[in-house]
Amino acid sequence: MSNPVTLPEQETDTQQKTRFAPRYHVVLLNDDDHSFEYVIFMMKKLFNHSEVRGFEIAQTVHLKGRAIVWTGALEVAELKRDQIHDFGPDPLIPRCKGSMSAELEPAE
Repeated sequence: MSNPVTLPEQETDTQQKTRFAPRYHVVLLNDDDHSFEYVIFMMKKLFNHSEVRGFEIAQTVHLKGRAIVWTGALEVAELKRDQIHDFGPDPLIPRCKGSMSAELEPAE
């Protein structure tokens, strides 16, 4: 019968750092050519926000000039920003010629 062989312990690096992809805010910018109703409808349609959340966003963008409407991965944030830019004019305001503006900023 043979004796079992004992191997020396090997040090292994068991600490691994998990890195997450950076997140970005989609920031809606204020203008005077879009109604609260437009913002509420757009937030519901593009982001599935409730009417209450849509109203909160409309009020924030009106009072502060900007509002964070979504946060996530860069590729999705770019898509969401582009969807805002492509949403079209506000049918409730005759002088409105186009969509609202939005920008991206890194989430901290």
